[in-house]
Amino acid sequence: MNKNYKAIFFDWDGTAVVSRTAPTDKVLRLMVKLLENEVKLVIISGTSYENIAGGKLHKLIDKKLLKNLYLGLGRGSFNYGFDEMGNLKILGGVLPKKEEVIKIHEVCFKLHKYLLSEYNYETDIVFSRPNYCKIDLLVGFDRQGKLFLQPEEIDMVTQRLKFYGYKKGIKGLMDYTSEIGKTAGIDVMVTTDAKYLEVGMSTKGDNVDSLLEEVILSKAIKIEDCCFWGDEFTYFGEGVQGSDAYMITDKSRKGDFFDVSEAPLGLPPEVKAVGGSVNGFLNFLEKEGK
Repeated sequence: MNKNYKAIFFDWDGTAVVSRTAPTDKVLRLMVKLLENEVKLVIISGTSYENIAGGKLHKLIDKKLLKNLYLGLGRGSFNYGFDEMGNLKILGGVLPKKEEVIKIHEVCFKLHKYLLSEYNYETDIVFSRPNYCKIDLLVGFDRQGKLFLQPEEIDMVTQRLKFYGYKKGIKGLMDYTSEIGKTAGIDVMVTTDAKYLEVGMSTKGDNVDSLLEEVILSKAIKIEDCCFWGDEFTYFGEGVQGSDAYMITDKSRKGDFFDVSEAPLGLPPEVKAVGGSVNGFLNFLEKEGK
């Protein structure tokens, strides 16, 4: 595994940190060592910049090193780099037009209305994301700051849906949401981490492809010298892949992929199970930095 990679792509929640309130000293120290060695680090996360080390990366890392740090955030919404002064700058991203955002909202509300009217199954919807909505399938379940897949959530969602009479599972909901989108005249990408369905027009794969093209391959770094780390590559069921699996694209496929989740249900053939949760990833960073 210790290969002296030239570019490391990695998820944040559940891979680099246990929770958004957990200390980031160790991961930042290891990141700095790699940045000093001219390794390109690319954080690929569904969250916003404010939730990565409290939105202070540009203050916690020497501005001279920030030229080697990039972020792909918000499920394809934004790609970031840093200017010479160490200020965050937008490199691109997938942001739908206002009318497309409204259609995404309508699709999610139609699913909410369908589950409530046909099955008396309650959901909540987060509308405030820049290019997608989150539909909460486990209303009332508190992740206690661990905003990533908890293995027991898969069974919790499946059993709750069955209890209310819906027998097609998470995959059925995803397919039905896609059908609603087509009826509304919009092709939506539906992903899940069990607790949430996420409905929008892009995924982490859009972040990966854009940043590979713009800041990795353009610098004569081969894809074989890149690796990709996450804790949600696992399949939740037949045809239902975790959010990190979307990092596997036609452009990235020849790279190396590693999953640190404790008990993956099944991984894509490109992905190697490492385990160890956050420590599994931090141990890798430490070895790469030597």
